[in-house]
Amino acid sequence: MTESKPVCTRIAPSPTGDPHIGTAYTALFNYAFARRHGGRFILRIEDTDQTRSTSASEQAIFDALRWVGIPWDEGPDVGGPHGPYRQSERTEIYREHVQQLVETGHAYPCFCTPERLQELRREQMAAKQDPRYDGHCLQLSREEAQARIDAGKPYVIRLKIPAEGSCVMPERLRGEVTIDWQTVDHQVLQKTDGFPTYHLANVVDDHLMGVTHVIRGEEWISSLPKHFYLYEAFGWEPPEFVHMPLLRNPDKSKLSKRKNPTSIFYYRDSGILPQALRNYLGLMAYTLPSGEEMFTLEEMAASFEVDRISMGGPVFDQTKLKWLNGRYLREQLTPEQILVQLREWKLNDATWLRIIPLAQKRLEALSDLLPLSAFLFADRLEYDPLSLVPKQLEPQRAVELLQKALWELSALRQWDVETLKELFNRMSELEELKLKQLLPLFFVAICGRPVSLPLFDSMHLLGLDLVRRRLQYALEALDGEGYELKGKKLKALEKDYQSQYGSR
Repeated sequence: MTESKPVCTRIAPSPTGDPHIGTAYTALFNYAFARRHGGRFILRIEDTDQTRSTSASEQAIFDALRWVGIPWDEGPDVGGPHGPYRQSERTEIYREHVQQLVETGHAYPCFCTPERLQELRREQMAAKQDPRYDGHCLQLSREEAQARIDAGKPYVIRLKIPAEGSCVMPERLRGEVTIDWQTVDHQVLQKTDGFPTYHLANVVDDHLMGVTHVIRGEEWISSLPKHFYLYEAFGWEPPEFVHMPLLRNPDKSKLSKRKNPTSIFYYRDSGILPQALRNYLGLMAYTLPSGEEMFTLEEMAASFEVDRISMGGPVFDQTKLKWLNGRYLREQLTPEQILVQLREWKLNDATWLRIIPLAQKRLEALSDLLPLSAFLFADRLEYDPLSLVPKQLEPQRAVELLQKALWELSALRQWDVETLKELFNRMSELEELKLKQLLPLFFVAICGRPVSLPLFDSMHLLGLDLVRRRLQYALEALDGEGYELKGKKLKALEKDYQSQYGSR
């Protein structure tokens, strides 16, 4: 990278689900580096997966990052000189660049059918080889390939990877990274629908938007050869690459929603302060030169040096986060400021006007309202583990039902009372249980008692993130009693679930 170039970093999330805590983590370090060097920070939306991308998920990304308190200088919602900032609006740009690669011999059309690719994958796995494309369509002449295109044959465009040698690439935190070309797949650059894949779109966008430093998760290290090869093919100077250590569960596995809440909104809804979450994400891979654990965004940016990033596998520990959040509540906020935070969180008219109609039929005195609705303001409920299990269910069956409900809830595309009713009616039928046999388990897991405010309305009020976490807490409680669902048991149940429930 030329030193005289103004520093520019970016975050490029996909709008395909809940905004992930890893997005905020990566955005924080990109923002801090850009501010430290007086540069720009871009938010770009990777919505080339048209089957999964939604405008609701895009808006959730904006809302989540704003809540955490990480601003951006350019993006789809604020504009800027390098737009458009949605990749779905840049398809002509990508097609022009793909055609350039084909013309220079760095890419080629591939007409292999899904059936052939599946069979190839099966053969390679049976031979204990890493699945990768075998270059079958490389043998086609340009004339024959064009004839097939003119005849309307569906095709993708693949990157023509060198057959021999190694790719040696600089990486800021690791020095040189060397990867053999034989291990690199002939990456699809343009899909049959004309949309680009991640690899092409990001290289093109990063160059055209003037990105000087790509700070991203270490899972992308294996993609470095494809990206460096693309920069070389286009004759462009690559940016400097920095790969952040991945956030980990306490067991050191990659952070995942199966073991930890990963949605930013879970932390918002469970009562974590945005400044505490932002501070904690910074601590995952960075400390101030002074060693102080509590710091503002401005303090982090003012002292930020890439070479101070810790390379250890940072463990995202809920207990440590709550400890830090408690310090903010006790040491950084006045009682008046805490009251403001409570009102912004849930103690406001809008929330109460959703709760009161549910509780009104059960009220005999105003003092009944808070005990009836207290569970709606909690994160983890206190209950005797075995009180979760209705008399008509065996504890192991209850564990399996809770897990199946988790999978079903995760597959939902919308969150409303009617959809939740349909989900549990379907579960009731598939599990051959009456609703009155099935629902008490979920009343206790969600509401803390067998009888409470209407279950589906309560779930709707809590939101998907808190509901998922309540079910995980219930599973943890039963696991503590010896009713576990791990390893082979979990895999077997997942297989049975997929066969029984199908895909949504």
